[in-house]
Amino acid sequence: MNKQDINNFEKTQSQLEGLLVEVTNLAKKSPNDGVNKFKLKFINEIILNSNKVLGKAYKPLDSFEKFDEDDLPSNSDVTFILSQYLSCFEKLRSDNIYRKQEYDGNKYFYEWFWVVDKSKSTIKTSPPKKIK
Repeated sequence: MNKQDINNFEKTQSQLEGLLVEVTNLAKKSPNDGVNKFKLKFINEIILNSNKVLGKAYKPLDSFEKFDEDDLPSNSDVTFILSQYLSCFEKLRSDNIYRKQEYDGNKYFYEWFWVVDKSKSTIKTSPPKKIK
């Protein structure tokens, strides 16, 4: 990944997280109701960008590109897909970060950074959600 890839990754991941919160709230109230076309247009836009960010290696579902606008998905369908995408975003991120250990004289602490162009960078990130 390069710096532009990281910027696009972080922007798209934030958009997915925001969508998931919104659609999850809708799904709690009425899981089987269809998402309206206005919202679906933007959901699809973010999913298509997510497909570019993830590439073939990290894309969650080989057969899924975007939602069909003529066959409106339910709130729970969208929640399911967005969750899959966010899991794959986290896998991509965790495969491209490293941990730096520091000692401040009293204790050790850790910071996490992106790997940029196959080299350790100073671009900070959060720890992986699942440490292996």
